[in-house]
Formats: sequence, structure tokens, C-alpha cells
Amino acid sequence: MKVVFIHFCFEDYSIELINSLSECVDLTVIQPDNVYFKCRPYIKSTVKVEYFKKYRIRDPRNLFSMKSMVQMVKRINPDILHVQETNDPWYDLTHFTNHSFPLVTTIHDVYRHPGDGDLIPGSDFTRRIAIFRSKQLIVHGCKQKKQLHQRFPELSDRVNVIPHGELGTLYKRFIDQHHAIPREQNSLLFFGRIWPYKGLSYLLKAMSLVIKEVPDVRLTIAGLGENLDQYSHILSDEKHFTVLNRFIPPAEVTKLFLQSTAVVLPYVEASQSGVASLAFGLGTPIIASNVGGFSEMIHHSKDGLLVPPCDVDQLAKSIIYLLKNRQIQHRMKVATSTRCETDLKWSNIASQTLKVYQKIGRQTALVI
Repeated sequence: MKVVFIHFCFEDYSIELINSLSECVDLTVIQPDNVYFKCRPYIKSTVKVEYFKKYRIRDPRNLFSMKSMVQMVKRINPDILHVQETNDPWYDLTHFTNHSFPLVTTIHDVYRHPGDGDLIPGSDFTRRIAIFRSKQLIVHGCKQKKQLHQRFPELSDRVNVIPHGELGTLYKRFIDQHHAIPREQNSLLFFGRIWPYKGLSYLLKAMSLVIKEVPDVRLTIAGLGENLDQYSHILSDEKHFTVLNRFIPPAEVTKLFLQSTAVVLPYVEASQSGVASLAFGLGTPIIASNVGGFSEMIHHSKDGLLVPPCDVDQLAKSIIYLLKNRQIQHRMKVATSTRCETDLKWSNIASQTLKVYQKIGRQTALVI
């Protein structure tokens, strides 16, 4: 089976899926130039990768970029075109004229996150074109499937649930694994794009309660997003808070996760989470809000802890409970390791993806 795989973002997820898919299909990857230069060193050298020039989102020259991308696909003439959903309306608009190949689209977020400053105006409307053009759709959880059914009930028979794989295997490649990174006690990590839906404000309120019970606790906040000056009266306490309000290179990301006692995801809204997938892969326990797909991704009290969203008291109690119980920390690490060798293993995810491709082949045969 000849497959073309296109992605504009979700680089870490795509790298792992590409490498595993290449073992079972004839795969060619097409990327914008900026994505290509970030990803190519980590994609297997045996995988064919092509790239095209991509411009800033408001630049009309993107018409020529999309024409170049479509021509690449037509030249390869694949049996399947698999695209990771994109925030780019230029790509979506290509589906008005390009109907040549059976399309599979992976939807990472059925609804755009509230308060997400990276949302491009109009993209939520234009991506409907790509969604309706898709012969099969992939989401990462049953709750996302239900959301998609509610939003587009006529597409229900096209939706497949395949979990988001672990990301620890990839991120371990960014560091020198000959030097072990010790796990620090009573250290918490809040990582990723910092937008209101991530619930940082609730975590900071909970920290005042945690500090009373665990005086040497320390929270590292790492990532870009909203202006953190609004929390300056709290974050000025350098004994308990470290702020890395910048882009975090992959090697530093890996070290932050490996040295932290736990990762806290106090989200107000979520679908799935690459941060949780990374924590699983690096054996770092998770405390997360019970929203979106987290209840499917995290098995409460086994490989993580789930708390009601926006519940400061319960969030604080869960953090204190985990920090004070090293046995529980170890048990969760063992549980996540098992998950990474079963449902979150990329070879298993690639096998499930191949079955989605094969559905299209059977549908085509029935039509003929």
C-alpha cells in the first residue's frame, strides 16, 4: 500500500507514527520546509521525505505553496493520503479542487480550545471541508468520537478511535542517556502552552495549600502563552516557584520531566494531551483534571490521579497525597511503563492505523 503522510504540526506525534508506519506501508512524508528541518533528523533515513516552501499564514504566496504540495501528491499517486489536522486554512481550501485520493484525517481536537491564542481566524470553518472530504477519520478517544458525532452526525460511520502514543522514546533521544537524571523529591512541573484553558490559576491557588503541608515543594512552570505578570505576586516566591516563560528546547524538556516528581495538568478543558503522553513515556506520575479524554488516557489511582476541574482543595489534596507517598509514585511509574509496551506502543498504533487504511480499500472494492 502506497501512503502519503502530510503534517503541518504535531511534530513529535507525527515522527513516531511515521517511523512505525514505515514498517508496514510504502510511505512518503510531505512537510512544509520549517517542519522538515525540525523533524528530518528524527525520521528514519529509509523514509522518503519531501518538503515545500511555506509562507506566513497571511501571505498570498501560499496559493503556490499548496499547488506545489498537491503536485507532489499527484506525482506519487498514493492509495491513501493521511493528513494530521491543521490550523492552516490554505490546506483546507485545496479540497475544493483536489478530490483525487482517498483521504484519512487525524483530528486531535474536535473543538478548538477556549482562549487559545494560536487559533487562526477562519480555520475552524475551513477545516470542515477537509473533515467532510475524509473517507475515514481518526480521533484519540471515545469522548472525542462522541463529540464528533454530536457535531457531524452524518460522519459517525467514518470515525475510528486510536490512542495517542507515548512520547518518551522520542524525547530520550534528545539527551545523553549514559548520564542518569535523578528524580527530585517534591518537585512539580506545569509544562506546555500556557493558555487559560490549561488552568494554571487553579494550580497556583492550590500551591498555597500544598506549601503548608510540604514546605520544600517546588513548582516549575515551563512554556509560552499568556502573560504571567498577572501572577507576579505569587511567582515572586523563588523558594517555591521557577518560571521558564520561553521556548523550551527538547533536551531541556526531557530533563524537566525526568527530574520532576509529578506533572500537573489542572486543565479546565481538554481533548487529549501530548504532555500526558510524554509524562507516561518518561515515567513521571500525572495529576490531571477529569476533563475531556483524560479519564480514558489516565487510569485513576493506577497510573495517575484525576481530580474534578477547578476544584482547588481536591487538587491540593491529590498533590500532597502523591508527594508524601513514594510507594505510590513507584507503582505509577511501573504502571505507565506497562502502558507504553501495550496500548500506547507505536507499533500497535501503526497496526490500528493500517486497519483504517484497509477499510478504504474494502470500501473501494465494494463500489467497483
